[in-house]
Amino acid sequence: MSYTIALAGKGGTGKTTMAGLLIRYMVEKDLKPVLAVDADANANLNEVLGIPAGQTIGNAREEMKKGGLPNMTKDIFMEMRIQESLVESEGFDLIIMGRPEGQGCYCAANTLLTQFIEKLSQNYPYLVVDNEAGMEHISRLTTREIDVLLIVSDSSRRGLQAAVRIGELTRELGLKIEKKLVIINRAETEDLAELKAWEILLQDQGLTLLGVIPKDEMIYAFDKEGKPTSTLPENSTARAAAFKLFDLLF
Repeated sequence: MSYTIALAGKGGTGKTTMAGLLIRYMVEKDLKPVLAVDADANANLNEVLGIPAGQTIGNAREEMKKGGLPNMTKDIFMEMRIQESLVESEGFDLIIMGRPEGQGCYCAANTLLTQFIEKLSQNYPYLVVDNEAGMEHISRLTTREIDVLLIVSDSSRRGLQAAVRIGELTRELGLKIEKKLVIINRAETEDLAELKAWEILLQDQGLTLLGVIPKDEMIYAFDKEGKPTSTLPENSTARAAAFKLFDLLF
């Protein structure tokens, strides 16, 4: 069973950049190979990692719902499509979940999807899932125990409330999670005065504040220039702070 870290957070918190930095950290620390799963509806983990996007599993579900390929069973078809969707890189591989475009029941396809993701992940000691706030895809992998859920928030009251709501949602979905940790991202210097209050708020909701990552103009510069933010240099304050927090995970 692979060690599973899932990330969640509302849009705009820098969650996917954090997922990319985590994968970069794991590869540098020889914690590999990693299976990275982009399970966010706004799939752009590949851009953060600086690799091309593969076909989405959502497309495979659409194809299977329409009958797949002639003379091929549905399970063989799904396994073939998942293998084709895998993008290989140095120290990690990426698979993009995507969303179905049509309407109707995807129960059979989702069941097969879960089975094959479970089967695929057995080849990797580490699994990192970049998930949306709604936890849609994670909720399908209910047989998997999540070792660490990293909820990424900004320092606003609304952001922290969203983090708390994600924690509540995991309980409603009955997900098996060993640790639920919160990272406050893009923090301004004056926000640090609220650190104790944040810790108390999160503890009351069964969440633990792992730490704070400062706002880093270098990230905005990388975004503007189209550079993958997972390749931030060592003098990046966000990268340095993130790597210190990741040290605590391992």
